[in-house]
Amino acid sequence: MKNQNAAKTLKKSLVTAVSLFALSTPAYALGGDDLESRVSALESKLDLILEKLETTETSITAEQAATLMEANTLLKEAVATANSVPANQTAVVQIPTATPVAMTATAPQPAAPATKGFAMGDTQVSFSGFVKLDASVTDFDSGELPTNSLGRDFYIPGTIPVGGEGTGPVFDFNPRETRFIFGMNSNRGGHDIGGKIELDFQVTNDGNERVSNSFSPRMRQAYLTFDKWLIGQTWSTFQDVAALPDNLDFIGPTEGTVFERQPMIRYKNGPIEIAIEQPETEITTSTGARLLPGDDPLPDLTARYTNKGDWGHMTVAGIVRNLKMEEDLVSGAKEDTALGYGISLAGKLKVGHKDDFRYMLTAGEGIGRYVGVNIVNDAAVDTNGELETIGTLSGFASYRHFWNDSLRSNLTAGYFKADNPVAFTGSGVTDEVYSVHANLIYQIAPKLDVGVEYIYANRELESGIDGAMNKIQFSAKYGF
Repeated sequence: MKNQNAAKTLKKSLVTAVSLFALSTPAYALGGDDLESRVSALESKLDLILEKLETTETSITAEQAATLMEANTLLKEAVATANSVPANQTAVVQIPTATPVAMTATAPQPAAPATKGFAMGDTQVSFSGFVKLDASVTDFDSGELPTNSLGRDFYIPGTIPVGGEGTGPVFDFNPRETRFIFGMNSNRGGHDIGGKIELDFQVTNDGNERVSNSFSPRMRQAYLTFDKWLIGQTWSTFQDVAALPDNLDFIGPTEGTVFERQPMIRYKNGPIEIAIEQPETEITTSTGARLLPGDDPLPDLTARYTNKGDWGHMTVAGIVRNLKMEEDLVSGAKEDTALGYGISLAGKLKVGHKDDFRYMLTAGEGIGRYVGVNIVNDAAVDTNGELETIGTLSGFASYRHFWNDSLRSNLTAGYFKADNPVAFTGSGVTDEVYSVHANLIYQIAPKLDVGVEYIYANRELESGIDGAMNKIQFSAKYGF
């Protein structure tokens, strides 16, 4: 018969059974606290056993059930004995040798999940990541990008050429998204302590395509965790990474995405996260040049609330920034400050059995460097040499559909609009960007995907000059 009800009824008995198999001697000396901790650990393992039992057909006789119930009674008495002993003494718990209980399964048992990593003392170390190769054909209709340009490796809206003549399609191989991740976890002094170091080979500029195609690893994330605290570099709290689309391109609908990694100190309590993060004011001068004053006296303040359920998840995130510059004789800027702020709604909604809908909508003033890989800057310098914030509106929507267990597709659209103070920035800055992405991904084996993706993107300046990109990308990715 189906074993769901039987497994739940005999839960306490199974705890005893696991305990008896673990203790191979007739007498085992345990302190009360030690005994309870071992029982707690066994109960955790039991959850995995029950999960397997509930998915299999298992027969159990009345005699076997009685044996388990009797063992359960013995364990209760043992725990009671341990708890009655003063804390500075040791209880000697007599546990009789158990006779293994035979259980005849009529369906094959699933293999236990593999455990990544290894132990170093009291620290569990894990290693994971993926190997990926992209092959792309890209055509810019209003100019060209040189070899080794990041805009040819993946979609960066701000690099789309405008106002020129296209030179035809270009072909590129790109293995630089390949990634490796080290994780560390331990419990010391009653505290959960962990860390993460993540590296890949993107955006480094020391390699070339002439001889070796060698690229140095670069740090993506490096942080430590202490209970509810995170200290180090990771994704901005203003960004919902879990909402990113399932695209072959490195980012996907870049212009509609909050995308920022930086150092921070973050506190998390349930669904609420609050952080202070790396500040960096970026200013557009009257010539359209980018100015980085480096005068920021206060960190950026971010917060996020996440609501999860069987339906998926949604987040609401906010940011407040203190933009500042000191006097700059070259640009004519005076010492001034301005308030930057923004709000972002994002999430993933489950549709049907496996499909999902992902989205992000972000609006704000003075948050240019957080959106679309810095399509526009945070502020401009007006005629009085003071800061004028730049407004932005951006977002994306993406639908993922599974044709069967191995084949899936994603249709994605992204959009960005800037409210530039043109009188101060000039008309050579980006005004609007949009893109459409469609792909087909086939899973050859677990964690091994191959796919093809088409991207169309258009970038327009405040002057009305625009340029488009057509790109076809082929990818193979193996995760480990």
